[in-house]
Amino acid sequence: MTFKKIVKALIWIILSFVLFVSVYLLTVFVLSIIPVAKEANSSNDVIIYILTNGDHTDVIVPVKNEIKNWSTEVKYENTISRDTTAKYVALGWGDKGFYLNTPTWAQLKFSVAFKAAFALSTSAIHATFCNMPQTGADCKKIMISNDQYARLVTFVDDSFKRDAQGNVINIKTNVNYDNHDAFYEAKGSYNLFYTCNTWANNALKACGQKACLWTPYDRGIFYHYKNQN
Repeated sequence: MTFKKIVKALIWIILSFVLFVSVYLLTVFVLSIIPVAKEANSSNDVIIYILTNGDHTDVIVPVKNEIKNWSTEVKYENTISRDTTAKYVALGWGDKGFYLNTPTWAQLKFSVAFKAAFALSTSAIHATFCNMPQTGADCKKIMISNDQYARLVTFVDDSFKRDAQGNVINIKTNVNYDNHDAFYEAKGSYNLFYTCNTWANNALKACGQKACLWTPYDRGIFYHYKNQN
């Protein structure tokens, strides 16, 4: 291949990359602001929350009610503190490499980011026990019916990978974020089109709540809750 052909090939690759990024970002913007409406005429039986750390969205649910006792699978004993007083548990799905190998963005490795972007790694569910969250710009309270909560439970349950006996699989690690969290094997692979926030957005859709048509970012979700406490 001549030098001229090499230059043309490089220019084509660069332009293709720029075009892909531009189309991706435009699609993210448009689809994130298109709303999926909340189901009408539902009762207010269960309080859940959505919480963002600025990049990642968790869904916070009661540890135990008549529909689901999460502590029978997402066990207190899997956390460092083993504190059984927490009344809520925050659940988030994401790339296993990000969760276990990237405590901060400053420590992000190219290999981890590359695998995550192109669905080359496995996923995990991060469960953090907590008490009643403080609502604000980064945390929104949502009231849902028992039927809607049952659908949310089904969605989250279906996200766990299970062993031959049907049990969730605790990931043994010493990189916990605090004394109240644990990690579990999950189904699926993180990628540019299905991120931790896409999972959370789909969780909201599953239980009939306001959501984006599609989003890979937390900002898309919280855009539709900006006027809600």
